[in-house]
Amino acid sequence: MAQKVTITDVARHAKVSRQTVSNVLNTPGLVREDTRRRVLEAVETLGYRASQAARQMRTGRSRLIATRIEPTRDDIDGTVYDRFLHGLTESAAEAGYRVLLYTADDDQSEIAIIDDLLAAYEPDAFVLTGTHHGDTRTSWLAGRRLPFVTFGRPWGMPEGPSHPWVDVDGAAGTAAATRHLLDAGHRRIGFIGWPPGSGVGDDRRAGWARTLAAAGVDPAGLDRVSDGGVAAGEALARDLLDADRPATALLCVSDSLALGALHAARSPGAGGRANDGAGMPIAVIGFDDTSAARAMGLTSLSQPLAEAAACCVALLAHALDGAGVIGRANGRAFDEANGEANGGAFDEARGGAGLGAHGPVATPAGTETSRSPGTTMAPTVSGGPPAQVLLQPSLVVRRSA
Repeated sequence: MAQKVTITDVARHAKVSRQTVSNVLNTPGLVREDTRRRVLEAVETLGYRASQAARQMRTGRSRLIATRIEPTRDDIDGTVYDRFLHGLTESAAEAGYRVLLYTADDDQSEIAIIDDLLAAYEPDAFVLTGTHHGDTRTSWLAGRRLPFVTFGRPWGMPEGPSHPWVDVDGAAGTAAATRHLLDAGHRRIGFIGWPPGSGVGDDRRAGWARTLAAAGVDPAGLDRVSDGGVAAGEALARDLLDADRPATALLCVSDSLALGALHAARSPGAGGRANDGAGMPIAVIGFDDTSAARAMGLTSLSQPLAEAAACCVALLAHALDGAGVIGRANGRAFDEANGEANGGAFDEARGGAGLGAHGPVATPAGTETSRSPGTTMAPTVSGGPPAQVLLQPSLVVRRSA
């Protein structure tokens, strides 16, 4: 059996004291950048693994980040959160944390479960998902001064600093999709969304409506709503296509609704009715770029979920560990302490060559991907407001539009 690597071995290899190694592992903000990197390289080279139980006893920290598993909606849209969760788990591991999962049906049951988790496992921080109007979870956590970040904006809250959050700009995405359809010659662009009151749904609808209005097109009568899935999307699409002035293109708030709309759009005679008898196919665009969208050739807006997860971990790691914590996003390192770094997600968030790039980008598979305008972010500063990161989705163009 190989001899266990100890903290003393790491210190000797890095030519530092045992206390410095302990500081790097537990309170990296106390250590200079060059020293910290040297110690981390020694840790990786030697394969050192700290005892989590001993660390928790010594530091009072569990190195756990807790988050909820989202309730299953359907087999299409339900896969979106899985991608975020995968990214969160990877990013947390690279920052020295593990993800603790739980389930809950509503705000009150989630608060009760969080209270139980704090007593049983003492997680260091929380990532809240599914933010909505009147969300009571954030005020509960903030009132107890528990570190947390939300994947989703604080819908309905007053403007200004609230708590750290990361979100995807749905309005920018649907605006880009609407411009894509306008550039293709469409004017009667229908929108199939969720009922009013959904922060995410209202945001996505707003991007469509504003872009049509800016192009001189009145969006009145061109939208339909449902909280259903594929069948509802098909029924609402038929309603828009059978109208006196039928839609020639359909933009949907989700891939689930869009796949139903695509079925209606491909039904015999649909193109002729909508395009003045020309027989042109109806253009359909979804949102979330699920595996079903890729399989069906559905043009869809893709959310940068790995980047969103990395940003959530970065904000929490900065709050918990201070400066100098290294994370990764999309395979590139960045420094969460000040939001700068070496070509990674936070650099892209300022409109760099990554997420903030403009114009079509050819993917290895030959699919054209149109990028939305640059990401915006308010970085965390000492004594300043919480960080707010708004990432941009990209339009993955396939044969449906």
